[in-house]
Amino acid sequence: MLPQFGHLIKAAATSLLLAALFVRAAVLVDFQVAQPPPLPQDAKQCTIQILQRTFGFSFGLAEVVQFTPPTDCGPPGSWAGISLNFTVTSNGTQFDRLGIFTFQNVEIWRTSTPEPTRGDGIIWTYLKDVTRYIPLFAKPGTFILQLDNLLETGLDGQYATTLHATFFASSDRHPPAPKANAIIPVTTLANDTGNEASVPPVFSLNVTVPRNAVQVFAELYASGNGNEEFWYFNTANEFLSSLPAGVTLGDGPFREVRMLVDGQVAGVAFPYAVIFTGGIVPTAWRPITSYGALDLPTYFIDLTPFVPILTDGNPHNISIDVVSAEDDHTINQNWFVSGNLQVVTDPSSKPTTGKITKYDVSPFAVTTTTGSVGSNGDVNVTVSATRDILIEAEITSGSGKTTHVVWSQNLAFSNTQQFLDNTAIQNVFQTATGTFLSTHNGVTTLLDQFSYPLNINLTELTPSGDSFVATFDHSYERTSHPAPFILGSTIHERQLASGFFFEAPTGNTGNGTNSNTFSYVDLAGNTYDREVTAIDNNITSDHQGGTLAPRTATTFPDFGPQVPFVVTKPRLPGARKIGN
Repeated sequence: MLPQFGHLIKAAATSLLLAALFVRAAVLVDFQVAQPPPLPQDAKQCTIQILQRTFGFSFGLAEVVQFTPPTDCGPPGSWAGISLNFTVTSNGTQFDRLGIFTFQNVEIWRTSTPEPTRGDGIIWTYLKDVTRYIPLFAKPGTFILQLDNLLETGLDGQYATTLHATFFASSDRHPPAPKANAIIPVTTLANDTGNEASVPPVFSLNVTVPRNAVQVFAELYASGNGNEEFWYFNTANEFLSSLPAGVTLGDGPFREVRMLVDGQVAGVAFPYAVIFTGGIVPTAWRPITSYGALDLPTYFIDLTPFVPILTDGNPHNISIDVVSAEDDHTINQNWFVSGNLQVVTDPSSKPTTGKITKYDVSPFAVTTTTGSVGSNGDVNVTVSATRDILIEAEITSGSGKTTHVVWSQNLAFSNTQQFLDNTAIQNVFQTATGTFLSTHNGVTTLLDQFSYPLNINLTELTPSGDSFVATFDHSYERTSHPAPFILGSTIHERQLASGFFFEAPTGNTGNGTNSNTFSYVDLAGNTYDREVTAIDNNITSDHQGGTLAPRTATTFPDFGPQVPFVVTKPRLPGARKIGN
């Protein structure tokens, strides 16, 4: 029942992490497979600590600090790049928690925590390239980390966090990184907590764009929470009555994240399904997390066709929502969303002019729902969707340059669910594919080609549901060039994982396997590949290659043969409960 695996690991083994390994050899090292930041390691570097905080009982109590840009690596804003180093330790029993990094009211990183273990606990380090946010780091401002954690009976794990930023000095060899002239938040603008918004209902904000803007690229953050965490397991309302209560939730599995300008759809995203480390079978995500769990992907759309409207000197409404394939397009509670507008301005101070010449966009995707109910009670449901967007505009800058902008999106989605053997077996087969393309005077300015296949089998081994197994086959295939000033790249990632869970009065136990095959290449010629496999807590094979690979092999503690180990109770899709 277990698939054949081929694996990957994260190459961000910093000196702090390595030192921890020598001192506490039994510490479990968690990681997400990802490329190291493609930044010039031979450049002068300046590292500063932004924050240090242990998140115990921290629900509603974010860490808020004031940031001042360093000057040791050149004038603020002149850097060749910036990376963040987030290192965390934890010990005890605790659920995974969502983390939101907000700077200058702009969300710059969405992450989550691996679940800790008892004994010597866990440690993880993630390096995040934040070069595209240089305009924010070039000036003093408020930096916020929201990491809501609870301490209560049975949950005693705390998260001890440290965040550093490294600034890479520019030079003749490494020129200043290209960047937007301004970044405008599309957030709640809170000053004491994360700036993400909860939807539904729709989130809206009035923003004012510089009158000499000539390009605007929007970045979207979005992830499901609560009854939307496993949105891809939710079932179309039409078939809910054919299933027993307590098996699934409604509003179907299709989700579209929309951005609207003054009530008009400007662009959408079909999101990648991030599985957090407490999801379904926690032992499958230890020590290798699911892809995206430590660094959730974002989505870029080109708002440049709307520049003639946005540059009239008046505030304009930017809205973000998440919709389904149901007739009323409603979803459950809730998604966390935010956005930012990365703006390029013209050297002239004169207003940009122009007009939208074509707007071929429907309010919602075209969707279909089909299915069947067998005489034995088996239920099969398929939800499909397609989405096509075409917007064109003529834009004239204050300097007199005219640009013809063509922005298009072509996306497709399919989700098939099977409820078999009196719902003891549940299968999900999902695909999301698409192409985003924007050309300015015929030159490609934004490109996003993606494929996110996801196959999951969840099988209950006992009628009470206190014992089950799950297998996962999950891929992230994406070629993304988000904007002219952001480095384009191609990522191929496939993760095969499985796990077993058993609940007993003496404690919950389980085991798991996880295998990753990953490759990265970018337009600057940087490359990275990794194949890594874990069985229970042990890394059994690991290979890293490419120009970004570390010069020395990453080492991990050997925990020896593993008996089923103690785990917290997992969160299951839909309305499923563990045990009676």
